[in-house]
Amino acid sequence: MAAGSQGQSSEIRRTGRFHRAVVQSGSCSTTMPPRSLLPTLGTYEPFTPERRTVGDGAAAAVRLGCGPPGGAVETGAGEAGAVEAGAVDCLRRLDARSLATPELMRRFSLVSYGNASLPTEPRRALREGRFHRVPVMQGTTRDEMRGFLGQTLAAFPVADGAAYRARLEQSFDAGTARAVEAEYPAAAYPNPSVALATLLSDASFTCPSLRDADALARHVPTYGYLFADGDAPNATGLPEVPGLPYAASHGFELPYLFTSVPLATPQRELADRMAGYWTAFARTGIPAAAGAPAWPRYRSPASVLNLTPGAGVIRTVDARAAHHCALWDARWPAAGGSG
Repeated sequence: MAAGSQGQSSEIRRTGRFHRAVVQSGSCSTTMPPRSLLPTLGTYEPFTPERRTVGDGAAAAVRLGCGPPGGAVETGAGEAGAVEAGAVDCLRRLDARSLATPELMRRFSLVSYGNASLPTEPRRALREGRFHRVPVMQGTTRDEMRGFLGQTLAAFPVADGAAYRARLEQSFDAGTARAVEAEYPAAAYPNPSVALATLLSDASFTCPSLRDADALARHVPTYGYLFADGDAPNATGLPEVPGLPYAASHGFELPYLFTSVPLATPQRELADRMAGYWTAFARTGIPAAAGAPAWPRYRSPASVLNLTPGAGVIRTVDARAAHHCALWDARWPAAGGSG
């Protein structure tokens, strides 16, 4: 969606490649605090400068025995091209198991910007209004991080209040950790793991998505949603985690848009309404479906459509207040978006 300059934006507009955009599975501002899932992980952000990707690639090639003689990485334009071609040929000769490691797959799953295809970091492009001007629908699920956190709890449990506080202190500066614990006290949740998953869902997905919606709504018709079926079926194949039900976790809205698993009757009714909203938006740019509650354009405060099964529960809500976004907007991410 983002473009690097007004000239590039006009060029995209002339091509007419797309006329609406639906953003799911996170937003341009999605970010996860450092060490929030694993003690070895830094801040997660889905976009990275291309120069960093190139540097990481050159370093990885050296570690895999495919770098230049002596392990030095050439920087001269002509020599670098020759070294890169040789490194690629070398990497192609390696066994796939040498390349498909968790560390390499994690590092090189990020999208690079600072190039002809994506000149500007997307969240910055949105803030500056440098994007293709089309209607946008975007949203998140209420419990985004439960699925991610659940897969790490066996190795790194959050057993009690002390462990919960330690996790906050590992991810945030001291003042932010205290503010977060005050806003999300472990005693207010079924257990500390649920408390941690809740605050990470708000910090990493819901509030960043609302910040992007604020930026989008200044320029284009924008519609926000929050999928909140706490009994959504687990169609991922992930094993259930004692004490941390997945509820409306990341991707759990997909069976409501694409038939994949059986749904209970109220859930099928919600699925029919969601399909109506999505297809109407694709046709007209307005998610208005026959027999479904009105979906108003995004306005401040953060008016989004709450998608839950049952009569009368699809309604507009102030998601910013419900998900403590004043805290996150003030304290996370820190300046520069890194931790």
